[in-house]
Amino acid sequence: MASRAIKTDPEVVAEAEAIFVRWLDGFGVSLDAGQGEAIAAHFLADGYWKDFLALTWDFRTFAGQGEIAGELAPMIARSGIRSLHIAEGRPAPRLCKRSGRLVVEAFFNYETCIGNGTGVVRLAQDEAGEWKAWLLLTTLQELRGFEERIGAHRPTGEEFSKYLVKENWLDRRNAEQERAGDQPPVLIVGAGHAGLILAARLKSMGLDPLIIEKDARIGDVWRKRYHSLTLHNQVFANHMPYLPFPVTWPVWLPKDKLANWLETYADALELNVWTSTELTAAEYDEASKSWRAQVKRADGSVQRIVCRNLVISTGVSGSIPKKPRLPGLENFAGEVLHSSEYTRGESYAGKSVLVVGTGNSGHDIAQDLHVNGAAKVHLLQRSPTCVVSLEPTAIRTYSVYSEDTPVEDVDLLTSVIPYPILEETYKWITSKSKVVDEELIEALQSVGFRTFNGDDDTGFHMMYLRGEGGYYINVGCSDLIIEKAIDVVDYSNMNGFSAQAIELADGTSLPCDAVILATGFENMQENVRKLLGDDIADAVGPIWGLDQHCHMRNMWKPTVQPGLWIMGGALIDARLFSRFLAIQIVADVHGITPSAGN
Repeated sequence: MASRAIKTDPEVVAEAEAIFVRWLDGFGVSLDAGQGEAIAAHFLADGYWKDFLALTWDFRTFAGQGEIAGELAPMIARSGIRSLHIAEGRPAPRLCKRSGRLVVEAFFNYETCIGNGTGVVRLAQDEAGEWKAWLLLTTLQELRGFEERIGAHRPTGEEFSKYLVKENWLDRRNAEQERAGDQPPVLIVGAGHAGLILAARLKSMGLDPLIIEKDARIGDVWRKRYHSLTLHNQVFANHMPYLPFPVTWPVWLPKDKLANWLETYADALELNVWTSTELTAAEYDEASKSWRAQVKRADGSVQRIVCRNLVISTGVSGSIPKKPRLPGLENFAGEVLHSSEYTRGESYAGKSVLVVGTGNSGHDIAQDLHVNGAAKVHLLQRSPTCVVSLEPTAIRTYSVYSEDTPVEDVDLLTSVIPYPILEETYKWITSKSKVVDEELIEALQSVGFRTFNGDDDTGFHMMYLRGEGGYYINVGCSDLIIEKAIDVVDYSNMNGFSAQAIELADGTSLPCDAVILATGFENMQENVRKLLGDDIADAVGPIWGLDQHCHMRNMWKPTVQPGLWIMGGALIDARLFSRFLAIQIVADVHGITPSAGN
């Protein structure tokens, strides 16, 4: 993330710690006094303070001394933040370069009136040479009385080891699974990685949620995807809470390996999952502040479940295929399917296939078809695509993750960056990728493939955060396009379809046996609509993408519908934000939810 640690000798390490301790001591005194201007004086004029629940019970960013002194200071006083000290077990304070700036970067812990938190700060020098906060993140890591059952809070298992109870562990686990549907505090719809991670967090904090999954096996959401799929970021960025991937695993995870791991994860962490089970209806009862849900089990029976909290975790990209209207497609006599229905290219050996869409899925499927012997593969491009090389460009985005650094520390280091700085960082990364990938991009353009770097030159990852799609991380398909082993058809040159061909504007035809629509999915709001109806979906609004505070819309926090939460994101997102969502749900279940900003 545009960062470079500076090699330091012991004296410089000691200096970094001394700089940080001086700042932290003074900052703590100002927090105790509760004076907004005094608190803001510890920041640079262009400083930022981000907060995840610790002070605001929300995800917020405050820019500049004015917002910190005026808007945030009253919340600070009500939060009861106190006892600031260097975080033990975290990286020591250090001098390093971040986004081109020399900073002292450090972790610290503190208490609030409801729990314990961890902060990250990047100090930089002002014009007078004084070290002040440039970027600060405060997070609520645990709710007092409901800490994760790890470390000092780890269960002893004494009741089994000393034979203090009649039942053994298996007896108790079986009984727990049998009563999983008896008014669970939380019902999670979807047993993908996000739903399982949230359930693991909740269980560690003392709640026992029920997860329902429409597929027959945990992990089928990955197994059923196209045959050649692998993750496009390294394994050490994708660890799951409490149970990291084995150190022997490959850097790039195949989808079936991840699918099987999800089954292992659910079993090892004793999560209650009902597979082959669908949510068929759910109504919220205002009087009891609970949901009346109806689920259909594998045997066709219908079961009613009462729960206080309902979590939709069916994927932020949605699960309802988006199928565009293409001119004359109704005339086409061949096979038409969405990419979600595509599994492997062997069925299309010897056939001519058109893939519609030039994002990751479209490229991967086109490549899979070619490898498996399709007679001809055409890729229909409707809009420019952001293309980057996997190495070194795409992995630069995740380069802060490595084998040697705990992911929990890196998650906080990346989270400290506010949106305006993130934009500038990604512009910098994109400027570097333009140089590195210049030959690739020019070669693609020479065969008629249109490229761009996002509307504001922030590149592919910002497109992901904004929910835009339209990017491809090259794992080989771009090379096939350049070699003309896969042909590009520009949408502007296409008239439509006939029964057995693609009709082009110049009057020529391209024979075609099948059309695969790699055109993405509807916004997750449409999943909410399908499950809970128009009124709730319209009230909740779009999901993912950025809200007015430059945080994710409707993700990991209360929606306008009481008792309804949305969980999702990539493995990195799910690992980080599952903690904060779990804390909010635990607070709700136990009736200790503070109001936002209080």
